[in-house]
Amino acid sequence: MESEDKDAHQDVKLVLANKLFLLGVADVPDIEKQQLKEDVITIARADYMAGPYESWCQDFGWNVDEDLLTSLKTKIAEEIQKLDEKITDAEENLGESEVREALLNKALFFVRIGDKEKSLEHLKATEGKTVAVGQKMDLVFHTLRLGFFSLDFDLITKSIDKAKSLFEEGGDWERKNRLKVYEGLFCMSTRNFKKAAELFLDSISTFTTYELFSYDTFIFYTALASIISLDRVPLKQKVVDAPEILTVIGKIPHLFDFLNALYNCQYKTFYIAFAGLTDQIRLDRYLSPHFRYYMREVRTVAYSQFLESYKSVTMEAMARAFGVSVDFLDKELSRFIAAGKLNCKIDKVAGVLETNRPDAKNALYQATIKQGDFLLNRIQKLSRVIDL
Repeated sequence: MESEDKDAHQDVKLVLANKLFLLGVADVPDIEKQQLKEDVITIARADYMAGPYESWCQDFGWNVDEDLLTSLKTKIAEEIQKLDEKITDAEENLGESEVREALLNKALFFVRIGDKEKSLEHLKATEGKTVAVGQKMDLVFHTLRLGFFSLDFDLITKSIDKAKSLFEEGGDWERKNRLKVYEGLFCMSTRNFKKAAELFLDSISTFTTYELFSYDTFIFYTALASIISLDRVPLKQKVVDAPEILTVIGKIPHLFDFLNALYNCQYKTFYIAFAGLTDQIRLDRYLSPHFRYYMREVRTVAYSQFLESYKSVTMEAMARAFGVSVDFLDKELSRFIAAGKLNCKIDKVAGVLETNRPDAKNALYQATIKQGDFLLNRIQKLSRVIDL
């Protein structure tokens, strides 16, 4: 989904990362890949990305333009010389803030040319000259975007932890709210949709992280994460009726029907909208690795919601409600029942589904017994230690 915000733009490196991802997707047509290739080389030329350009040529089987490569390497050497001269001048003739600014400019140059290791090294050097918590946080955001560009989840985890520890020293609300979106994107990228939904919903009225993605894309992610994470009542309150979501949901193809049809139990409409969204999910670099998992979870939510209304229901009636064949539904439900995702059983002879929802009071009783046994065991172990 492309950004539609005119006053704020996505980080060019994250735009580039998405283009590189699409170049590696088999289903993207060759004519689109040709345009993507041209876009990638244009960015490489503009930002002197010599090292990455060589890697892409190897990864995608492109012919290396030796003249372009030589030109990029020459420009990098010239720029680094200028930056080093400014650092030396600042150290010899100016104050600490000017030295920090010169170091930061060099770090951002390495970010620009796509040299991850040197970017991290120089961001760390800049941090050593940084006193203000807000400026330290900005350095963490630069590091986080490096992590999202390469999908380095270890780097992202460490950076989020570092940001949270910095906030214990202080920090403003604007940066704290931005961090929630970064953490939400990380959670969604690592299949923690429940936590992602919670963080995105917390940020919905304070969203300013246009460097990651547009507001439309943010709403898209929020709705997708919420549908498989929230129960009906909070989904209605926080998503279906949320003014912030209602203002943009109509711009995103199929999302309005996907969300509202599920809540209103219009399962045939829901399934049609769901099919329309699959390409958007499959062609999203953060969601694509979880495509099959997400599809299963959404279907589980829909089937569970339908079956909650019945003690028993015919397969034919359920198939009609979802607009699918009885055979398809039989295979689908069999897999979900075997995996323990649905509390029901199929009477194949009668063509009926019988629900066997677990008794909530009985489940609570069993949990209490289990916890009581655990507590008694702990007390016995403790008494033996005290006796000794």
